[in-house]
Amino acid sequence: MVNGRGRRASRSVPGGRRTLLVGAGVAVAAGAALTVGLWPSGDSGAPSSQRPSGGRTALAPTPSQSPTPSPSRTYPLSKTPRTIPAVREHTPARGPGWRPGKGGRVVVGDDALADEGRLLAGELGLAYAGSGGARAGDVELGLTDEDANAESYTLAVKDGRVRISGTAEAGVFYGTRTLKQEVRQGGTAPEGVVRDSPAKPQRGFMLDIARKHFTAGWIEDRIRELGDLKYNQLGLHFSDDQGFRIASDSHPEVVSKQHLSKAEVRRILALAASRHITVVPEIDSPGHLGAVLDAHPDLQLRNTQGVVSRGSLDISKPASAKIVDDLLNEYADLFPGRHWHLGADEYRALTVSNPAASYPQLAAAAKAKYGSGAGIADLATGWLNDRADVMRGHDRTVRAWNDGFFPGGAVQADDDIQVAYWTGKEIGARQPAEYLRAGREVINYNDEYLYYVLGQPNAFVYPTGQRIYEQWTPLVVRGTTPVPREYDDQILGGYFAVWCDLSASQTQDQVAAGIRMPLRALTQKLWDPRKPGMPWAEFKELAGKLG
Repeated sequence: MVNGRGRRASRSVPGGRRTLLVGAGVAVAAGAALTVGLWPSGDSGAPSSQRPSGGRTALAPTPSQSPTPSPSRTYPLSKTPRTIPAVREHTPARGPGWRPGKGGRVVVGDDALADEGRLLAGELGLAYAGSGGARAGDVELGLTDEDANAESYTLAVKDGRVRISGTAEAGVFYGTRTLKQEVRQGGTAPEGVVRDSPAKPQRGFMLDIARKHFTAGWIEDRIRELGDLKYNQLGLHFSDDQGFRIASDSHPEVVSKQHLSKAEVRRILALAASRHITVVPEIDSPGHLGAVLDAHPDLQLRNTQGVVSRGSLDISKPASAKIVDDLLNEYADLFPGRHWHLGADEYRALTVSNPAASYPQLAAAAKAKYGSGAGIADLATGWLNDRADVMRGHDRTVRAWNDGFFPGGAVQADDDIQVAYWTGKEIGARQPAEYLRAGREVINYNDEYLYYVLGQPNAFVYPTGQRIYEQWTPLVVRGTTPVPREYDDQILGGYFAVWCDLSASQTQDQVAAGIRMPLRALTQKLWDPRKPGMPWAEFKELAGKLG
């Protein structure tokens, strides 16, 4: 098969969508329809190629325009800005709006926003002035002490200047992405106030770098793209049967010839942090470890005839746990983010008709550890819980693939392990509602819509942005049928995943082109729970205009 791929974890975006749209009626009362505009951010990593032409001035009245016309009589009500994802609330106003002009600056009200300020200044061709008061033509970034979602922001355009504020740096950063898109779209940020916040706290892109080596530069380009689209997680699946792709100090013998150095990973992590993206590593176990087992064949799972179970550890051996924990502990020091993926899918010992007869050593270990009624599924669940405990020691919130959770049995997966639900095609796969009824938190990786599998094996087809945009919602966790809306809060978000089963089927550039529109469609559906406000053809046309 193709790879897949409660202590309730504290949300990185407290408050959620419940407090967002309180002011939506203001726009309607002012006489303007609250339209949902969609505009893609593009893939740029080279701000200089996207800056407005030099010499343009802010559109504020000049002394030569005497007498100064009244803005309320001169300008029509502004229109909702068009961005991807769409802003969720815009209160229109009458005025000229704002555009980057000669002498314009970015100023910050808090030194913590210096990185966001410098990035925006470079992208818009403005000067970065550090802290200080804003004047006409400037953009001011500030932090507030209101009790709001950490990813929410307010963007106000008034009096020839822009103010972007939020309770945390992440929200302010998203506000700068909105401003960047407004300027790239039409040159001018419209007058009025945007109040915006995501519906889902986890918005991710997962990349299989184990089966196919991707260069650090390509990954960095995707981070810039993801940041502009307001994604906040990047998953890196870097260990599998075909390769182990990050340098290791504890076990250098398992590392593939083509791999990322730790220096490259640190640069990736620094860029991701500057875009408020958490990198979520995955070392899948106890299956999908072929590259590790090539260097440690003594730990390979074998049946009673001595036949190797490709990629699977013999988890009855203490040395198997030691090597995996060595790697988990090592990479916990490299990756600082609070999320970690433990894998746990497709353990081949549990895919045969009679596991205990084929692998009696596993059956014996299960009984010895968990009692006479325990079986191999209990041993595998205990393995998952033990690895989760290792990562809790590093203060991580962990997730595992849905087919690593087994019903019944003597041992249950720990309540705080989040379910990364990818498929219903596996033998014995349970419906998403079973996990949700049990109170588990779920992340949506639905392989029907969100799996881009190179070479399209096993009846997979490359997903399209149109299908995600028109048919998928976070409630559609398995197949095409949504789970009941009562579980919406337990679905933390979703991921678009690239799997490299037939790694030579596409080049890096082809992958980047193939995932471009799906990424834009997915962020729209994760950010704003409403039905998109424009048809797909228009959405696609706008995306094409922005490159």
